[in-house]
Amino acid sequence: MIRVCHIITGLYTGGAEMMLYRMLAATDRRRFEPTVISLIDQGALGERITALDIPVHTLELNRSSGILAGPVHLLSLLRSLQPDLIQGWMYHGNLAASLAGFLTGAPTVWGIHYSLYDPASERPGTRAIIGLSRWLSRRPSATVYVSRISAEQHAAHGFHDRDRRIIPNGFDGEVHRPDTASRNRFRAEIGVHESEFLVGLIARYHPMKDHANLLRAASTLTGLSPRIRWVLAGPGVDASNAELTGMISELGLAEHTHLLGERGDTPGILTGLDLLCMSSSHGEALPMVVGEAMATGLPCVVTDVGDAAWLVGGTGWVVPPRNSEALAAALTEAWALGSTARAERGRAARQRVLERFSLAATTTAYQNLYESLITHR
Repeated sequence: MIRVCHIITGLYTGGAEMMLYRMLAATDRRRFEPTVISLIDQGALGERITALDIPVHTLELNRSSGILAGPVHLLSLLRSLQPDLIQGWMYHGNLAASLAGFLTGAPTVWGIHYSLYDPASERPGTRAIIGLSRWLSRRPSATVYVSRISAEQHAAHGFHDRDRRIIPNGFDGEVHRPDTASRNRFRAEIGVHESEFLVGLIARYHPMKDHANLLRAASTLTGLSPRIRWVLAGPGVDASNAELTGMISELGLAEHTHLLGERGDTPGILTGLDLLCMSSSHGEALPMVVGEAMATGLPCVVTDVGDAAWLVGGTGWVVPPRNSEALAAALTEAWALGSTARAERGRAARQRVLERFSLAATTTAYQNLYESLITHR
């Protein structure tokens, strides 16, 4: 039995966090004994991971007391867990994993879930973390990138590429699948008739997600038909967000837009949509929500960030980032296509993601990597 300790920044419902949860659920527990350490708190996913009979520990580094006690707590946890291998998730989790590897001598794997177009444009704190990660990038036994573009970008910015692996995010066709009953329930919940065209954006409220880009495009489409409606969900995407609601009101979208906030029922939301939009300006590697939507049988309109275009293939629409006119044109084309042609694209999207980006293949790739590193050691 190989004891694998996963260290991640936090456990809210973001893409990397959901990938960790899905992979843990699919892990072969006859061969692997996983545990999770969250640098912050249990977030929305902590209880769901615990329900898998997988221990979740938190360092509470988002509190002043946690910052002071965090390293001591981490050392105590590692002594108790005695991991055979440590897997980091995202930049902060990777750095903590390297510290844990130094303290225990266990092989360390980094997981990078971010595309790196221009480090100079990042916030100062993020730039500092990226710089430190670059300096330490020789330390891990292997580095897993979820996208090809991300791997090349990081190498171009000085990240060491020894034992670099590309393991795309994987998607579960049983969790995410077309479901008429679920579709009807969700539409009834938010008051949207079956005859209305419903477009969704599921993402936390953050500049890289570029909600403003979608809203500007949405204002163009809403003028075409009053039966086009918009659903926005994710952490910070609710009525208490004054900046977001201000944009919606200014663009005349208040009567056409539903703000759901952070939800734990993404599969149900997706079944209710006619189209999924990803409007991000940067940062995406291989976006989870796009693959989940495709598995649900939805065509997608995405910005050309990370490997979103590779994921979508010819089943959806790809437009330049930060270009609301191009985004509006693609959304208009998807709307004008009609339900029959969109459904055909949705079937092609589901087939593509299950054949080329399955959760089973992704989980197997990680498990094979772990076993190879333990054997080599």
